[in-house]
Amino acid sequence: MATSRPLTVSVLGTTQTLSWASSYYIPAILAAPIAAEFGVSRATIFGVFSGALLLTAFLGPMAGRAIDRRGGRDVLAVSNIVFAVGLLMMGLSPGPVVFGLAWAVMGVAMAMGLYDAAFATLAGLYGKEARNSITGITLIAGFASTVGWPATALMEAEWGWRGACLGWAALHVVLGLPLNRLLVPRAPPPERASAAAGDAGPPPRMRDMALIAFVLATAGFSAAALGAHLPGLLQAAGATAVAAVAAGALLGPAQVAARILEFTFLRKVSPLVSARIAASLHPIAVVVLLAGGAPMAAVFVLIHGAGNGMLTITRGTLPLAVFGPVGYGQRQGFITAPARAAQALAPFGFGLLVDAVGAQALWLTAGLGAVAVAALFALRMPAR
Repeated sequence: MATSRPLTVSVLGTTQTLSWASSYYIPAILAAPIAAEFGVSRATIFGVFSGALLLTAFLGPMAGRAIDRRGGRDVLAVSNIVFAVGLLMMGLSPGPVVFGLAWAVMGVAMAMGLYDAAFATLAGLYGKEARNSITGITLIAGFASTVGWPATALMEAEWGWRGACLGWAALHVVLGLPLNRLLVPRAPPPERASAAAGDAGPPPRMRDMALIAFVLATAGFSAAALGAHLPGLLQAAGATAVAAVAAGALLGPAQVAARILEFTFLRKVSPLVSARIAASLHPIAVVVLLAGGAPMAAVFVLIHGAGNGMLTITRGTLPLAVFGPVGYGQRQGFITAPARAAQALAPFGFGLLVDAVGAQALWLTAGLGAVAVAALFALRMPAR
């Protein structure tokens, strides 16, 4: 029996929530107890995590090509197995060396199983009509940290950090694997499907690919940098510790609200126009904060969060609109590789700048955002 599109979106949103919660979001909770047991610093644990993120940048094109050839169902199902193996290795690791190898396995899993793989799956299934479906899974998986952090903390409190890793591994086997394998439809060969639908799109141009890759890299850098340093930045801008935490808590709701806006009022707007709006919001937020100081902390987080939430969708929809669905997976791997690398390096590099100049470090991300807006105005949608 064919799976309906709403069910497919719900399934992928659920499995994406699981994959993000059990990979990208676990170091924030488990780094301290792991570091204490292994006798290393928390920075070492996060360094290993950054290495895994860098690995995804290299493996993304290969994972995307596999999805182009076979459809996303099988690749996503295999990713659940690889996630489970990595988490099992992590939970059983006797020391830092095996722990590092476990994160290398997790890097393979993240390349196969996070947003870009899900976006490529939807592009293979629905072609150029995948935009709303992409938005739908980001709406659901936008709560990955909301679900993941408390769940990891609860498992760590009950079973220790090793038990938390094993618990997530079990969820990939009993929940993620059957959902992806049984309820995600098999995609038709994209070349055949796109030819039938007439949505193959023009041949990709390297200039356009480079422009989009730059935009996504700046967005990834800013999102990762602020994700790691947001409370400290707000305090450096004059906010109290309590006010900084309260303002920072608005980040998630702002991202989800912006995705709802994209899903409703902006669904008929060109993805390129949405991308220009989204990329402009972070520079505006920085000007608001640095001009207004501490009283503008919450406003800054709301504007920045809205832009970041929309840019997550743009990551999937803009390349689809510009280049079409044929070859989407592999091309997406190349386009997003700089963004993955920027996300891996941003927390450490931006942290050094924050230590040196405080809140003025935000001029760097604002400048990058402004250049990204200019790049988007240099990009043109193809004539259909």
